[in-house]
Amino acid sequence: MRNYIFLLFIVVLGASCVPNKKIVYLQHGDELSNRDKIPRDSILRSHSMEIREYRIQPLDILSINFESLTAEEYDFFSRSSPQTRIAGGGANSAALGGVLVDASGFIEYPVVGKVDVSGLTIFEAQEKLQKIVNLYLKDAVVRIRLLNFRFTILGEVNGGKVINSTNTRITMMEAVGMAGGFSELADRSIVKVIRQKGDISEVFYVNLLEEKYIESPYYYIQQNDIIIVPPLKQRTFRKYFASNLGLAASIVSTVLFIITLAK
Repeated sequence: MRNYIFLLFIVVLGASCVPNKKIVYLQHGDELSNRDKIPRDSILRSHSMEIREYRIQPLDILSINFESLTAEEYDFFSRSSPQTRIAGGGANSAALGGVLVDASGFIEYPVVGKVDVSGLTIFEAQEKLQKIVNLYLKDAVVRIRLLNFRFTILGEVNGGKVINSTNTRITMMEAVGMAGGFSELADRSIVKVIRQKGDISEVFYVNLLEEKYIESPYYYIQQNDIIIVPPLKQRTFRKYFASNLGLAASIVSTVLFIITLAK
């Protein structure tokens, strides 16, 4: 009987373990099994990474600043820019002071009228406005930044939240780090991403355990991405392990007591 109990204990202990293969990010081949053979201070591999610039979408909030030698009373661009009227108050005030891209993808200025910026990168929009401003202002400089780049990360992370950033070039790894990292029982092999493109939501899964993910077109997150991290199968077992173990121990003790009495 004791042998059966010992065997049961070994099985339970093994089932509760999570191997390194399911935890370590960006693995290549069997390097985890051959750590001593990995050369140090040497470049082992290289990956080509395509930089995907963010493209402006309707309802984005842009910081658009104009600088020129034109007298202020004639500079209708700066006078109509919300940033010149709101100062201080942190990120929320900065967003309130930005220029809202309308539902059709346009921003609007006096005299010039509406300017279509939807689908343009930040630099393309900046260049387009620069050409327009040069027609009206002397030695003008235009600077644009996105104020409301945000994404949501939920599930098996240490700090699920909505994250706002002025940096539009964020990798999935950085996004996870900004949420406090994965929990111990996060399934890194099948992270779900819901991505909005216009009036369509695309759903795809990524595997953060494989090094080749670096070359994936989904390595960088996009505006309004929703990242959902599922748990490993061991999560439910580990969560209730202590209570289940206590119950099992009580049942075994009761059975052994009854067997002893019967003898």
